[in-house]
Amino acid sequence: MKGIVLAGGTGSRLYPLTKITNKHLLPIYDKPMIYYPIQTLVNAGIEDIMIVTGGNNAGDFLRLLGNGREFGLKRLHYTYQERPGGIAHALSLAEDFADGDKIVLILGDNIIEGNIRKAVEDFRRQERGAKVLLKEVENPQSYGVAEIREGRIVRIEEKPEHPKTNYAVIGIYMYDNRVFDIIRTLKPSARGELEITDVNNKYVEWGEMTYEFLEGWWADAGESIDYYLKANNLVAKYGANKMEL
Repeated sequence: MKGIVLAGGTGSRLYPLTKITNKHLLPIYDKPMIYYPIQTLVNAGIEDIMIVTGGNNAGDFLRLLGNGREFGLKRLHYTYQERPGGIAHALSLAEDFADGDKIVLILGDNIIEGNIRKAVEDFRRQERGAKVLLKEVENPQSYGVAEIREGRIVRIEEKPEHPKTNYAVIGIYMYDNRVFDIIRTLKPSARGELEITDVNNKYVEWGEMTYEFLEGWWADAGESIDYYLKANNLVAKYGANKMEL
C-alpha cells in the first residue's frame, strides 16, 4: 500500500504566515507541520510515501525531508502540482507512483492524536472500494459531511448549509486503484477544482464506501489562524501520533 501526502495550495487562510513559505512548513509546536501526516502514515505501517507539493517553496520540502531517513523510510518521493486544482487533481499526479496499489491519502495539515493502523489494516483486507475516516465536529458546515443510514454512508455533502449529521469526513482517505479512473471523469466544480467529495460519492454510488470513526482528537491546522493555534496547543498539551490511545 502506498501513502500520499498533499502539501500544495496557497495557504491563503493562514496569511500572512504563508506570505513567504508553504503552510505545511510552518511549525506545529516543536516540528514542521508536514512531519505529522508523514508520521501518521509511517505509524500505520506504510513505507512508500510521496509528497505532492507546489508553489515557490517546493524545493524547501526536499531540503527539509531529504530521502525520508528521519522517518525510517528508504526513500521519499516527490511530485509537483503546477497550479492549485483541488484535492482530486493533486491526487491524480500520483498515479504512476501508485502503480496499481491501494493508496492512503492524507492532507498535509491534518494532525491526529492517535493512529490509523487499524483502519489501514481493515482496508488492506477490503476487497475493493474506498474507506473514509469520520469525526463528530461542532462545525460540519466547513467540511464534507457523511449521511449515514443503517450503518452505511448514503451520501457525502460538501460544506452543507444544513448538514444532516455532524460527522465530518476528515482529510484521510483510502482508495483502490480505480480512483484515478474516477478522477478522469470529473468536471471542475463552481470553484474550478476537482472535488474529492465527487470521488467519494462515486464509491458511495457503487456501494463500496466503508468508514471508521477516528479515535482521539483531530486538528485541521490549515482551516484558519484559530485552528492553527488550536493544533499547536493540542500537540503541546497531549502529543500527537501516539501508537496507542
